[in-house]
Amino acid sequence: MKNILILASGSVAKHFIDWVGKKRVADNQYYVTNYKKDTLPDKLGKNITLIDIDPTSYSKLNHTMNKTKFSNVFVVLEDKEDAKYTLKNIALINPNTRTVFVNQWNDDTSMGKSCKNITILYSDELMSAHLYDHLPNVPLVAQNVGLGRGEIMEVHVPFGSSYAYRHVGSILQRKWQIAALYRDEKQILPTAATMIRPNDTLLVVGKPLVLDGVYKTINKRIGLFPEPFGKNIYFIIDMRFDIENVFIYFKECMYLLEKLEKKLLFVRILFPNDFKLMEELKKFESDKISISISYDSEDIETQIEYDIHEHDIGLVLTSIQAFNANENKETLYHLKKLVYLFGDKHLYNIKKCVVLMSENEKMESISATAFEISESLGLPLLVGDYDPEGDFDERNITIEHYETLSQIFNMEIEFQQKMSNPIRELSNMQQILQVVPFEKELNIDNIIRLISTKIQDLLLTTTKHPKLLVPFELTEIKEES
Repeated sequence: MKNILILASGSVAKHFIDWVGKKRVADNQYYVTNYKKDTLPDKLGKNITLIDIDPTSYSKLNHTMNKTKFSNVFVVLEDKEDAKYTLKNIALINPNTRTVFVNQWNDDTSMGKSCKNITILYSDELMSAHLYDHLPNVPLVAQNVGLGRGEIMEVHVPFGSSYAYRHVGSILQRKWQIAALYRDEKQILPTAATMIRPNDTLLVVGKPLVLDGVYKTINKRIGLFPEPFGKNIYFIIDMRFDIENVFIYFKECMYLLEKLEKKLLFVRILFPNDFKLMEELKKFESDKISISISYDSEDIETQIEYDIHEHDIGLVLTSIQAFNANENKETLYHLKKLVYLFGDKHLYNIKKCVVLMSENEKMESISATAFEISESLGLPLLVGDYDPEGDFDERNITIEHYETLSQIFNMEIEFQQKMSNPIRELSNMQQILQVVPFEKELNIDNIIRLISTKIQDLLLTTTKHPKLLVPFELTEIKEES
């Protein structure tokens, strides 16, 4: 049982006493001074004991504080002079007393600052802070939880947010975490597979400076590709495989850099074997392009991971051969980054983005990114549903999902449904960018591959079309099955 002494007078004190009476804490007993009229509410809680003393009287306050051991003293007085004398009395009686003082006067902010072990609350600042919290585009932070410095924040996800229609697990949360999600007046403890939807409220925890950036990112409108996976672009060149095409790949990177807003390009060259070529590549360096060369072939995985974290990378560009080498595929999968795989058709010649239907959950997971890359490059989006058996009904929900996003992005999309082999349909397409889920296993046994009609089984076997791999998460039920 903790004893709390409340030295009270005035309207603020009256509301405070009413509050502690209603919000009963079983282990707290409150002792309230009753020396001025109209301070007490109509009803007192059973945990409140009245004391008829004037706290400005040293002898009476000394007697009270020596008679009962108080863990905390609250000074909530409407008269400025009363407050000054009361604080002096407390300091004389026991300077180590834990004191909370409400300063209600703007003309004197020094009151109480000479006291030890005191917390000063400024009423005008508290009111201003609450008013500020109700402004639009202002994050709501926990004032009395944790350090109270903004390390716990509540963020509303607006329509058009870059976080809408993302799985929690597809968002790299470094030095911060989505702790809870609120939807339709219900709390959801998110898993990696929980999809964030417009109008959700996220409870996030982390470093205040990091959360400020997270808040701004969540409230950015869709179209700032490649966020929220990261901000900048990373080009991995493996000279064992890319030496013949390196300048073409570089041209595609620079084209993409021009199309995206305020992005930087970071280039990492692996296994350098032509120093004259290295010098030519170095000429591309500028205020937007940085080139680094790895002369040591060991621990490439760590080097790539460091670069991605250090430069806030959201999109990685590389060839299929480099992607399959040195565990790069596994590294990028676990870092949850977008990956662009170069194809025989170059990005600046692409005429259309294409998503081919597979499992509903995967298609919903990559949908927002498909719209964003299409919008960023100024390309139309085709959603193809090709099924040899003609079983289209089970994918109606996914089509409705894409139709909803088309309204949010204000983009027209093309739907195609055919009773046909999707691999044959894809091979007949020209000058397209294929947007696909980034799955952990992209290679399968060669024999099965020969008879497979699944696009993902042949994803890394052909370089005809460039591909954008989008991180996603399946639900726990799907993962177990």
